Amino acid sequence: MEVEVAKKRCKAVMERVQSLPDSKIAHSCRRSLLRLVNSELDFLSRLSLPSSPSSTRPLSCNIGYIEAIVYILQQPYITGVSRVCKPIPLSQTIGKGKKDVVKSINIYVDIVCTLLKSPVWFIVSDRNPQYISWEGSGHNKSLKQRVQQILAAIESSPALMPSSIIFFFSSGLCDSVREKLMKEFNFSEFEMELSPLDFVFYEESEGEWLNLLTRSYEQACILSLKVGHCPNICSTTDCCVREPHFGAVGPQATEKQQELQLGISFYSLISDIKKFLLDLKFRESSGVEGLLEDDLVNLDTTALVAIVSGISNGAAVQILATPESELRQRFKNNTEFVISQARSEIESPIHAELHSIIFEKSGIICESVYSEFTEIVSMCGGPNERSRADVLVKHLKIVPDNPSLRMMSLPTTRKLALKNKVVFGTGDYWRAPTLTANMGFLRAISQTGMSLFTIQHRPRALVGRRSAKLEEKLLSLGSPMTF
Repeated sequence: MEVEVAKKRCKAVMERVQSLPDSKIAHSCRRSLLRLVNSELDFLSRLSLPSSPSSTRPLSCNIGYIEAIVYILQQPYITGVSRVCKPIPLSQTIGKGKKDVVKSINIYVDIVCTLLKSPVWFIVSDRNPQYISWEGSGHNKSLKQRVQQILAAIESSPALMPSSIIFFFSSGLCDSVREKLMKEFNFSEFEMELSPLDFVFYEESEGEWLNLLTRSYEQACILSLKVGHCPNICSTTDCCVREPHFGAVGPQATEKQQELQLGISFYSLISDIKKFLLDLKFRESSGVEGLLEDDLVNLDTTALVAIVSGISNGAAVQILATPESELRQRFKNNTEFVISQARSEIESPIHAELHSIIFEKSGIICESVYSEFTEIVSMCGGPNERSRADVLVKHLKIVPDNPSLRMMSLPTTRKLALKNKVVFGTGDYWRAPTLTANMGFLRAISQTGMSLFTIQHRPRALVGRRSAKLEEKLLSLGSPMTF
């Protein structure tokens, strides 16, 4: 009977894994979890065969451990799950003097994800608390040694470096071991409350569904350890907004005239961007944690272009009404791309999509984005696109290029270009999601196993002046799909 109950739990967990949204968990992580569940189900199926030897010992299986992992993944504030149940290699030197031997061991981290904008590692244990030993004895491994190995793994894997480690003991933890963690390693109680997503399993009997088993985590012990360093907050003079000049609407134009000329939806969008009050809200001693309250969003060049693009501001209908021959003469090889964007805009206006993302948030852009955006709009934008760019940047805060250590520890490759590492790394430094349409870079990041807080949007292109010089510039920046 115990085996059959465990098999039903496996099937229930499998359904929950499959129901996790794609926006939360990478496909590779979902596959890893499903493989674990299927492996456990195969093991249990073998135990239930008539030829299997019977045993009076309690059933030993991993389904409780998998349930605990899925329980964490279902929490609404967990995002950007990039690794699940994957090892991180760690080299250890064993011995002394000339007989030193370098041994490679695997340190398993159960979940690498983003928690409230910060990268974290979850270590999950479903063991009976009486078998969790601090120093280790017999078959019980040392929890102290595991913590030390995890901390060493962090130092050896800067690209995956978390801001904190969270231990989730789903069956609880004895007081003595808990005190050791808090005293020797400075762990503290996890301050957030978990949603009551208890596992409930059912058994069908004669056409009726009967409650079979409920798994609760009321006794769980959750401890966290901050391992990141608070970056210095730049002063207001370092972060001051420059006054760009894109050839904006002349001073004689009233605010109402500008609104009508540049677009009502555009003004509605930028009017809901909250002013960045760094000098009032954040002091040097606040640390980056203080920024979490301000709800920052980091915009890359693709996001800025999408906001000011003529396609996003009423030109979509005009583009689709223009003969294709004229469009090809104007947009050359990008004609199909522009037409598809115009159709997408009519079906679902992008300003409405972005409004829900940046509503009452403070927008930041790094110096590299500011320089690239300024150059692109000055060279490629039409008069109204340049005017919108001028107005938009005045509502944002320009911060220095300051990419996070973990981002810069990734190797620079064609897919992980340095300029993109700087842009996304600066957002990571500020613990701000980066709003982007650069899917190529996001795919490359996901392949590294790094959990990066980003928000995706549909691309838009500038529809102003088109020339040979412009085409050359676009080619130097990459595919127009990045805009």
